[in-house]
Amino acid sequence: MHFRAIFRAFIYRQDGALTAFGLFLIIAMICVGGLAIDVANAIMVRTHLQVAADSAAHAALITVNERDDHSEVAARAAAKQVAQNSLPTATFGDTIRDSDIQFGQYNSTTGVFTPVSGSLDAVWVNTQRLQSRGNGMATYFLKFLGLYNMDVVSASVFETYRPTCMREGFVAEDRIDVQSNNSYRAGFCLHSNSHIEMNNNNLFENGVIISMPDKANLVIPSSGMTSNTGLSSALRSGAYRIRVLNRIDDIIAGFDDSTSSYYSSLYFNTPIQTVNLNPNQQLDGSGWTAGAIHTASCNGNKKLRIKSNATIRNGVIHTACDIVIGSNATLEDVLIVSESTDLRAIDGGSGVTLGLDDGCATGGGVQIVTKGGVRFTANLNLYGVQILAMDNIDFEANGNGVEGVSMVTMGEIDSTSNMDMGFCNGAGMDNSFEAEYFRLAR
Repeated sequence: MHFRAIFRAFIYRQDGALTAFGLFLIIAMICVGGLAIDVANAIMVRTHLQVAADSAAHAALITVNERDDHSEVAARAAAKQVAQNSLPTATFGDTIRDSDIQFGQYNSTTGVFTPVSGSLDAVWVNTQRLQSRGNGMATYFLKFLGLYNMDVVSASVFETYRPTCMREGFVAEDRIDVQSNNSYRAGFCLHSNSHIEMNNNNLFENGVIISMPDKANLVIPSSGMTSNTGLSSALRSGAYRIRVLNRIDDIIAGFDDSTSSYYSSLYFNTPIQTVNLNPNQQLDGSGWTAGAIHTASCNGNKKLRIKSNATIRNGVIHTACDIVIGSNATLEDVLIVSESTDLRAIDGGSGVTLGLDDGCATGGGVQIVTKGGVRFTANLNLYGVQILAMDNIDFEANGNGVEGVSMVTMGEIDSTSNMDMGFCNGAGMDNSFEAEYFRLAR
């Protein structure tokens, strides 16, 4: 009886009943923990691949754009070198090949990249750790399920773009100073890498951009926020590297060189005809040869002068002389390449008209590229005009730029009152010299 009682008590005992469940739970926890380790490792590897892909895509797009021959071979080599600096082949295997780097076009609306040989618009880069390449990511737990390696792939797309501010608007490395009673149409941009100053009673339509590194540095009267319509919504904080000004020497050297990306054959005939001007003469239509490059050599204080009320069409002026543009003169389809470093390398009188008043149509515009500064007095009319200057740009009251204007300077932009500045959304600015900017698209 005693044995039976002991046996019966053992049968009905409940302590230790969770042991079997605990064993199953431990096994499940090991499985989940092991899987988490593999997933976390895959995320870490993918992040490493993504950083390398982003860096490689950036290097590829910069290289293919900035080389004169736009060599995709050289760009791929640069991209691979950058990627392998982050993912050494000895450690990570063959993570990037030439076939992983494709140039083409990217549609930001649909998110679709289309390979196009010779394109400078965008680049797609894959960085990959694949079983087929012998560098798949080793697993820890999943190997017990027969999966010894995982494929991990990251992709990056960089695209070329041109900031709106660089295409139409006022851009200065130093201060921008505008006064009162000016109107800026939707799309126009004022950007300074220092700060902007303005007075009262300016109008900024919806869509105008006013930017500087810190918008709190805007200098306005105490009533400026209320007296300048649209100012508050237009303000932005931000900075640009003004890349196009670093290209002025290249533009000067390459505007007549058919192998240069700055070749400007729209302004002159080929073969190129060169006309030597006398800086003592008052240049007008009678001394101008359409479709030619006009040069002048100046000694001492001599200047190249365009006669008041003259009309100059279709051609280039390339000189180290200071250029004086007489009052009420008109220039259309003209490129001025000035190697003068004077503050007034280009000095214009009142009522000068630059560009053809054609409603933002193609052609008819004017470009001024100078190592010095630019100054115009009152009533300046601008139609499809680009001014690139290494020194200050200064123009006085009643400026009219409703059909496309871009002023970019390493110095200051100083203007007064009663301006009307518009936006052509790139139309009519088709001849503009530009420098590419690059951004991560996806």
